[in-house]
Amino acid sequence: MFCKASLLSSVTLAMLAAGTPLLQQPPRGAIALPKRSTLTKADGTFDYDKAVAQGVATQNKHRQNLINLQSNTGSLPQGWEIKPVASLPSSIQARFVKRQAESLTDQENDEEWTGSISIGTPSQNFVIDFDTGSSDLWVPSSACTSSTCSTKSTYKASASSTSTEKSGSFSIQYGDGSTVSGPVYEDTVTVAGVTVTNQTFSPVTTLSSGFSGDPTDGILGLAFPAISNLNADPFFVTANSQGAVTSNEFAFYLASSGSELFLGGTNSDLFSGSIEFHDVDTSTGFWQITGASIASGSTTAVSNFETIIDSGTTIMYGPPDAVKDFYNKVSGAKLFDSSEGFYSFPCDSVPEVSFSWGGKSYAVTSNNFNLGQTETGSSTCVGALAAQDLGLGSNTWLLGDSFMKNVYTVFSFEQTAVGFASLA
Repeated sequence: MFCKASLLSSVTLAMLAAGTPLLQQPPRGAIALPKRSTLTKADGTFDYDKAVAQGVATQNKHRQNLINLQSNTGSLPQGWEIKPVASLPSSIQARFVKRQAESLTDQENDEEWTGSISIGTPSQNFVIDFDTGSSDLWVPSSACTSSTCSTKSTYKASASSTSTEKSGSFSIQYGDGSTVSGPVYEDTVTVAGVTVTNQTFSPVTTLSSGFSGDPTDGILGLAFPAISNLNADPFFVTANSQGAVTSNEFAFYLASSGSELFLGGTNSDLFSGSIEFHDVDTSTGFWQITGASIASGSTTAVSNFETIIDSGTTIMYGPPDAVKDFYNKVSGAKLFDSSEGFYSFPCDSVPEVSFSWGGKSYAVTSNNFNLGQTETGSSTCVGALAAQDLGLGSNTWLLGDSFMKNVYTVFSFEQTAVGFASLA
């Protein structure tokens, strides 16, 4: 609900095409953001290479999360395991290199849910990906030695009067053999009018080549401290502890226009009815809720599994056997790519997919589930639910933007719960 509007802050995702002028000035705390790629090319076909690259990134992100969880808590949940670093197939990597040598003017397929934040005094501005599937803030450093940093905004510690270097280091390994790594600092950070002091983050001095075509400078994690590589409170946790927000929750509205991340409450104009909250399993460090089921039409395909709600992931992933069980309930569905876990279905019969956590069912629209034709002129299309072993056991699914775009999602530290509501 809106209350004390001058104290509440939101991050508005304008979803405007590059170069399109804003029709009006956004309200205080609003930041215009482009959208994440849908993995569908302009000709309506499935962007296989990009989907595989994002899958590799997702696997390695959560691999690092499990390393962090084990380091910070001393153990992993039963059945969870740290998988080897996932690698991008050499054939796809070669095609990406070829593309990078061609025109770089079309950025459409590289879009993400991003917005501007500032770090330091005076402020230094960065374009950031807001990620509920991780817990750390990192941006490139002015001391970065990677060629990738030449296209990014960089943080200069000596230019900030509130900058303090801390002990320790930050490091994430990626599938191309490179890393994102750097020292640890504290500084003032502002996001949509919410300002915190002494926020722990990393100005990275090496940056994976995988970020060379990415419009973002860095990532701001919004999950729990337990999966922090820095072993520190994430930005929103700091904001609440310092009294910078009036409510210990934030909410996402992801749509084709007017999308919004609201820090410190919810925006009742963007959803209808009540918010249905479900408790989070606090032992994992994720926004992970139990008791989920998935249906194909009116038929429940899989039930009683756990779900991590991850705004930093484009599609949805489930354990291979469970995803196979789901597609067995979809007429005409078949395994399209065994190595990456993608399934296809008849384009003229997109499955009716819905999730439930014991209350209302939340449908995934056909536009959000259909990733496009398997190839030009094909009568089969690729589904936005893929089979992937992320090391999260046989009962945990990962729901990214393909699900979140269908609901208003509230992440509540106050209730230790995730809430869903129907879109207005």
